[in-house]
Amino acid sequence: MVLRFLYSIYAFITFVAVMLLIFPFAVIAGFFGRIKGGNMTIRLCMLWADIWFPLIFIWHKKKYETPHDKKRSYIFVSNHISYLDAAILVKAYRQPIRPLGKVEMSKVPVFGFIYRNAIVTVDRSSPGNRAASVRILKSIISKGISVLVFPEGTFNMGTTPLKEFYDGAFRLAIETQTPVKPVLFLDAYRRMPYESLFRMSPGRSRIVYLDEIPVQGLTTDDVKLLKEKVYTIMEQKLIEYGYAWRKPL
Repeated sequence: MVLRFLYSIYAFITFVAVMLLIFPFAVIAGFFGRIKGGNMTIRLCMLWADIWFPLIFIWHKKKYETPHDKKRSYIFVSNHISYLDAAILVKAYRQPIRPLGKVEMSKVPVFGFIYRNAIVTVDRSSPGNRAASVRILKSIISKGISVLVFPEGTFNMGTTPLKEFYDGAFRLAIETQTPVKPVLFLDAYRRMPYESLFRMSPGRSRIVYLDEIPVQGLTTDDVKLLKEKVYTIMEQKLIEYGYAWRKPL
């Protein structure tokens, strides 16, 4: 436990140190607008992750169950089980992308500035804000940029592979006729369990790209059907690969 605590402190110090290095460039990127500036900020976040993860001895391994075309846009959906997911996603998705994230995180000093420029924020308590976020996401998709949504909305704190999905990602996919592509984060909980920020550990971080799920011909009446289909696929694959939630660390 002591070693994990010390390792976690080291990880947080290096997290901030590397972020401070890229911060001036993120400020410059902010002057280039939502699309160009956002793409620049995402690339800076990728650089940050490429530096930080080796420093804390976490290595990522991607598995593609089917070939992946980075030139196409998708509605990516991933399971959400750790604070580390936000850092892993820029290692997982090496293409133009905008994650959808909680507006509360934008209030964190330094990190919040980069966060606001790299993602689309949403305040789930405000119907008006949710609608505005959807309009922004649709505009981004129309420019060939992919979107990432954690359909569980928040951490899965149970023992099941997934918690219930929200409709948003699947409604967006149908309304924009953009295929859904599930991507699993298998080891985020092992590396940083949500129960404590000071129980981090080094090791592997597996990322699995599943086959895309087409939405051609579907209408908004099919949102529930699409959501259940994606849920079932992700649930089965998490069981197949071995999920770690609530298991001994």
